[in-house]
Amino acid sequence: MKFLTRKLIKPEDLNANNTLFGGKLLKWIDEEAGIYAMTKLGCAQVVTKFISEIDFVNSASQADVIEIGLQFISIGKSSITFGCEVRNIFTKKSIIKIERIVFVNVDDEGRSKPHGKTLASIKEKATHSSEINN
Repeated sequence: MKFLTRKLIKPEDLNANNTLFGGKLLKWIDEEAGIYAMTKLGCAQVVTKFISEIDFVNSASQADVIEIGLQFISIGKSSITFGCEVRNIFTKKSIIKIERIVFVNVDDEGRSKPHGKTLASIKEKATHSSEINN
């Protein structure tokens, strides 16, 4: 798992229970995973295709600092799949776990389009950038 982004939980990120609003967290995850997919594929036009079951493990509160982690799982002809974990940066307690997030490379009309990457090219890129991902 590579933890790429950190966020400080601010008052505007809280729900009525004064904990991190799940929708806000999912927005951050989707954005981070989309950017990660773009960098792995070298393609700027990717869309979220699927997000598996979302497991809210612990809550986060105002002033907590969280980090979003992603791990490469697999690659298809036009897709790429990651796993995700968000955790408190100081306590390392997991806040959310998502088994699979799938992104698809698309053309200008929004149709699925092969990205031309292989498992070997993704792993090679990870080696060159010092990533320790599957």
